Amino acid sequence: MLLSVWLTLFFAAWAISLSPGPGAVASMAAGLRYGMWPGSALVIGLIGGYSVQFIISIIGVAAMIKTSMLLFTVIKWVGVTYLVYLGVKQYRSPVSMVRVDVSKMPASTAGKLFLQGFLVDITNPKAAIFLLAVIPQFVDTSKPLLIQYVIIWFTLCAVDLVIMLGYAALAANLVKFLKNPHTTAKINKIFGLCFILAALTMAFMSV
Repeated sequence: MLLSVWLTLFFAAWAISLSPGPGAVASMAAGLRYGMWPGSALVIGLIGGYSVQFIISIIGVAAMIKTSMLLFTVIKWVGVTYLVYLGVKQYRSPVSMVRVDVSKMPASTAGKLFLQGFLVDITNPKAAIFLLAVIPQFVDTSKPLLIQYVIIWFTLCAVDLVIMLGYAALAANLVKFLKNPHTTAKINKIFGLCFILAALTMAFMSV
């Protein structure tokens, strides 16, 4: 994988992970209730669920490559369009606040927290759709695929791990910050633009 391609992937990974979603909310809830290190078991569970979703997605990508390169190319452009759509949707999302409910957290055992984190990501159908849109943008079918998949997986998961641990560690301050609806509106606009920029960068690479 070319360094320029990897840097685009790295940028996209940060835009993906920093955008508040179910994983971020779960991480903040765990951090608020248990603290960073006990809550990190939930974060590891999130990464486990994310990895399973990744495997499911690359099976779909591999099937497309085997079936038709034309189909694979079409999916790449559909993926770019989908990312632009997500960016516009997030940019225009209504003013709201992030709600963190610690009452739904399980008893403080690493196993239960891991399982909850795993289930949060594995039961999120949007994650698989999103990965199916992202992965083809960084795959060069003229080169060995396995090492490319490993690089993409490691980059996405490493960035997500850092961000989710950050959410858990700074939970109290982040919750106060994100409870301001106008603040979350500004965040939505910033990450909406990040999604669009990432999509356009991918489109440029795909030409």
